Amino acid sequence: MKSKMQVSLTAPVFTVSYRVIYGDTDAAGVVYNANYLRYFEIARTEMMRSWAMPYSEIEQLGYILPVTESYLRFKAPAAYDDLLALSVSLAESTKMTCRFHYAITRPRADGPEQLLARGCTVHASVNREGKLTPLPAVVLEKITALHEKTKEAE
Repeated sequence: MKSKMQVSLTAPVFTVSYRVIYGDTDAAGVVYNANYLRYFEIARTEMMRSWAMPYSEIEQLGYILPVTESYLRFKAPAAYDDLLALSVSLAESTKMTCRFHYAITRPRADGPEQLLARGCTVHASVNREGKLTPLPAVVLEKITALHEKTKEAE
């Protein structure tokens, strides 16, 4: 059965390496499923820090970007000490939301990388009181520039 949710990375793609620690694994010796969402967060946080602005600066302005939706499709397991490539791209942005797409792969010495998981998260802009609020201009400009960079690469 093919998934109804189609998730693909669009250029530009930001990638960060991550080595699986023992604490990420479960009794079966593979990465526990919820940790893949944490891997998505690592990739997204580093992309925002490098290409837009750190989340800490957004929070200092009085805004937070909670996850309002997530999707994760597993293709193969990761295990302790695997070196993973965590990749992310900005798929869509509005004045109140952002959608990111992800791929987690394991490089192979003898061939192409192996896809382990893919997915997406949607984030809403809310103020400290939890009310849906447009992003401040400075944040919106940086995210819009990142989204424009994505469109130009297509």
